[in-house]
Amino acid sequence: MAIFIALLRGINVGGKNKIKMTDLKNMFESTGLIRVETYIQSGNVIFESDENEEMLRKKIEYALEKNFGISAVVVLRTAGELERLIKDCPFSEEEVKKAEALNSEGESLYVSLLTGAPAQEKIEHLDTFRSEDDAYRINNRDIYLLLRHSIRNSRLANSLQKLDVPGTVRNFKTIHKLMSLAESRADI
Repeated sequence: MAIFIALLRGINVGGKNKIKMTDLKNMFESTGLIRVETYIQSGNVIFESDENEEMLRKKIEYALEKNFGISAVVVLRTAGELERLIKDCPFSEEEVKKAEALNSEGESLYVSLLTGAPAQEKIEHLDTFRSEDDAYRINNRDIYLLLRHSIRNSRLANSLQKLDVPGTVRNFKTIHKLMSLAESRADI
């Protein structure tokens, strides 16, 4: 049985697509997923399943629409993929600290988790939105973002949809916490 992390896009953001985490957990369990656990209100769910990623994604997206009337993108990663994502971070600890020193909001390291890898021509187009305040690196279907100012004001972060691949963004602290929760399951 594999450990999966579901990252739902646009849940409980700005008063829209509101779902109580207990209701979300119950929905996941009602679709046959086991050992379901939610983390914070932004739609992060850890669970276990023997199904493949594509089938799970479709099942969860359908259940969200059916149960809550919400059409949301669901990005899935296994615990192993999340572990590699953390280990493969292309930005050094020093680079992150420097960026955070300039960022009044404190959070500077993010990852955009996509449902698939973007096309090369879309990546090249994304380069036009890069600035001296923003840096990014792509590793297959994950985009690491190092921002020296607020993510809300980042032209680069706000242009990720131009890649034409559905995805969602999380800060690295959330990614680390999700990994910690997934790792704790191995001890049970």
